[in-house]
Amino acid sequence: MRFSVNRDVFSEAVSFAVKLLPQRTTLPILSGVLIEATETGLVLSSFDYEVSAQTEINAQVDEPGTVLVSGRLLADIASRLPNAPVVFSTNDNRIVVSCGSANFTLLSMPVEEYPSIPQISGQTGLVPGEEFAAAVAQVAVAASRDDVTPVITGVQLQVTDNRLGLVATDRYRVAVREIDWDNGENTSPEGLTALVPAKTLQEVGKTFGHSATISVSFTAKDDRELIAFTADNKTVTSLLIKGSFPPVRRLFPETTDNYAVINTGELIEAVRRVSLVLEREAALRFTFTIDGLTMEAVGSEHAQASEAIDALLTGDDIVLSLKPQFLIDGLTAVRSEFVRFSFTKSENTNKPGPMLITSQSSKDQPGADSFKYLLQPNLLLR
Repeated sequence: MRFSVNRDVFSEAVSFAVKLLPQRTTLPILSGVLIEATETGLVLSSFDYEVSAQTEINAQVDEPGTVLVSGRLLADIASRLPNAPVVFSTNDNRIVVSCGSANFTLLSMPVEEYPSIPQISGQTGLVPGEEFAAAVAQVAVAASRDDVTPVITGVQLQVTDNRLGLVATDRYRVAVREIDWDNGENTSPEGLTALVPAKTLQEVGKTFGHSATISVSFTAKDDRELIAFTADNKTVTSLLIKGSFPPVRRLFPETTDNYAVINTGELIEAVRRVSLVLEREAALRFTFTIDGLTMEAVGSEHAQASEAIDALLTGDDIVLSLKPQFLIDGLTAVRSEFVRFSFTKSENTNKPGPMLITSQSSKDQPGADSFKYLLQPNLLLR
């Protein structure tokens, strides 16, 4: 094999291919990047049996061939090469990478032992790239990071009425968002759902966020349910999580008469300040009255903090306790100048119901997006 390729194009392609590879694997062969040189250019691929990444780039190919090389090492080398064309060649089981005055010799890995990359044909639908990336960033933060319950480490995607819904929960909070879904020439089955690992979906959002549209394909092959995302000659496939996602949408209230509107930026900064005295996992006390919002924190060694900020309250006064980081995650995801806290009631008078966080474009005008973040308060501090 022998080819020459633009340094920046090659570096970006290798970086994309290795991005989804696990940091550690029990099978060293899965840490490799497969490079296929054909008359039309290069195809770079990676696969760990759960997630795959594949991209095509232009290159001048003098001798076609296929080689497998350590992915992260090649990515590190490619990102630091001088500004010159990259010449890539093989000699028996050795790989030579030359660029300007820099030369590297790497050991190739056995191609015949590498698993077949999943190939998914067809297209189920299209989503706008920027909107999809924003929705994933808003929702995925609420997914669980505890692998003990895999079903809630994913984000549920659901297609209904030319809309794609995204839902995530870790049992303490729920985030939902809807965006446009274009069936194209296909007729997607109503209620089509997929449970995608949140970490994978976040990388897809970051990678394809600047694309005009992203093609999404659902498929089942050999008892393996897969989803594929494709844009700009790049494709990511992911094995879906099996299991029943909890019916968390029913937890959202249809209407609430008790709510407060607050400046989002001011609230984030105040929460960060007051929570400095708190120990890890401790809650912050919030008191909403007609005069505004007061936050109070009691930490170790008698450390205390409090701060009051403006809040426009409609309905009854309320006192509740919230974990600061969970609240900040929701506030950051809102992405509007003001935020609306809608308070719900529970059967237990000593325990407030979940609090609904939504965007607010002004003090008296609700936001236009569909993002909703439901947060379960802790028991009132005594």
